[in-house]
Amino acid sequence: MNNENIIEIHKLKKSYDKGKIKALNGIDLEIKKGEFVSIIGPSGSGKSTLLNMLGALDTADEGTINVAGVDLTKSRDLSQFRSKEIGFVFQLHNLIPNLTVLENVQIPMLETHLSSEKREERAMELLKSVQLEDKVNQRPTKLSGGQRQRVAIARALVNHPSIVLADEPTGSLDSKTGDIILDLLKDLHKKENVTLVMVTHEPYVANLAERSITVKDGKIIEEKINT
Repeated sequence: MNNENIIEIHKLKKSYDKGKIKALNGIDLEIKKGEFVSIIGPSGSGKSTLLNMLGALDTADEGTINVAGVDLTKSRDLSQFRSKEIGFVFQLHNLIPNLTVLENVQIPMLETHLSSEKREERAMELLKSVQLEDKVNQRPTKLSGGQRQRVAIARALVNHPSIVLADEPTGSLDSKTGDIILDLLKDLHKKENVTLVMVTHEPYVANLAERSITVKDGKIIEEKINT
């Protein structure tokens, strides 16, 4: 694996429904450490499947996928890989309604050896960076959609992951709130020094990344550097 690359994918294939639906049809992709990359394509193009593969939430039928030095096609203990290397931001934020904002952000740290004081300190640091320090004791149901997504971003970063995977992070938000979330992701990408891979179907969102990869029918049809 090239030292500069944190992700290397070769000839990746994935199908569902006994091979009838070809979600990925021979993907080759390299992503450098610290890069901000968007994956864009129409619904059903395979972009979310690709993101799930990167996060070890799904397994390949064929090909190789190497993320942060781990061969995901051969590795057995992927839950440890996920909690150590990957932060997830989903469209519907997946917060636990009966926990406070502070408790939600600490969830990924529960598998670490950190003391409760250290966990709380790190969670507070990130809640400050997403401007939610005044909401730490609120339940998610009392927050707006944009605030919930900010909590989800703080939670994704809390374990110092090397890669953050964001699946349509602004998909359920109005455009103004979405822009705030995108600015925040861009700032935290630099500040936290993470590799950011974001799936979107919006061209203007894709263009915010340093590089855009267009997927159609399970194949990469275009790659471009955004200026």
